[in-house]
Amino acid sequence: MFGIGTAELLVIAVIGLIVLGPNKLPGMFSAIGKGIREFKRTLNDVGMDSDSEHKDGPKDGPKDGGTGGVTGARGNS
Repeated sequence: MFGIGTAELLVIAVIGLIVLGPNKLPGMFSAIGKGIREFKRTLNDVGMDSDSEHKDGPKDGPKDGGTGGVTGARGNS
């Protein structure tokens, strides 16, 4: 997990306990957990949207036959 071992996690927990105190520490861990879950959910949703676009192709294709609005050889008609 990010190259952090048990000893490092223990040091981080002790520092958090000293800085935040025993009353605020559980709430802080809860808020961090909720934030991480929401971030993962958002990434998952974005990934699923991206996958569906790649499978289905563009939803709004060109309406002018694929020329991108260019009709003449130099772009003017």
